Amino acid sequence: MLTLHTAGLLLAGPGSTPLAGGAVLVEGDRIVRTGPFEELAAAAPHARVRRWPGMLTPGLLVRGADELLERTYYPDDPYEIAELGAAPITGAAALDALGMTGARWGNSARRGTQKLLARGVVAVAGRFTVPSVRTAVVRSGLTVLAPLPPLPCGGAPSLDPLAGTADPGEAFHGVLEAGAAARFAVFAVAGPAELLERGATTCVATVIGGRLLHRRR
Repeated sequence: MLTLHTAGLLLAGPGSTPLAGGAVLVEGDRIVRTGPFEELAAAAPHARVRRWPGMLTPGLLVRGADELLERTYYPDDPYEIAELGAAPITGAAALDALGMTGARWGNSARRGTQKLLARGVVAVAGRFTVPSVRTAVVRSGLTVLAPLPPLPCGGAPSLDPLAGTADPGEAFHGVLEAGAAARFAVFAVAGPAELLERGATTCVATVIGGRLLHRRR
């Protein structure tokens, strides 16, 4: 089935020129074409159309994801919030006090991957050593990459891959072009500058393998 995703602005990859009213035509898990919405709609008149507010870009890549998912605990909302609070828990002493088990790490990682998908993340780089965590990551649909060096800006790994970047392209995973994997995100912003200013929490949709895995309600 053909699906045509369109937004106010299309940014196909690092260094590309933003295209007003751009669109991405998807069949299965692959991109068929990118270009102006009117042109693609005329070429595929029977395609299902999804219209999004803001800017459509490649999905984002998180570096140091093992730190975020194997050494950070995300309390279960609402069951643990009253006791533990809503903030992620880090630090060896605090984690030891929780008496973490493999199953608990897996459940935490599942909640963590949902937070990543809600920020337009489509790929994570890191070395996962806890089997239940790796299972949660793979089942989420996120692509798992080998560890990568941190960006020049440095800083601790963040759920927001845009934190500390000077250009959104530094956090993009891949480009949007014919034949590429249908893996992208949409952010409720007017352009790259606003995306950097407001960050990845502006994500309204995340598509991986042609499937809509996150949509802001």
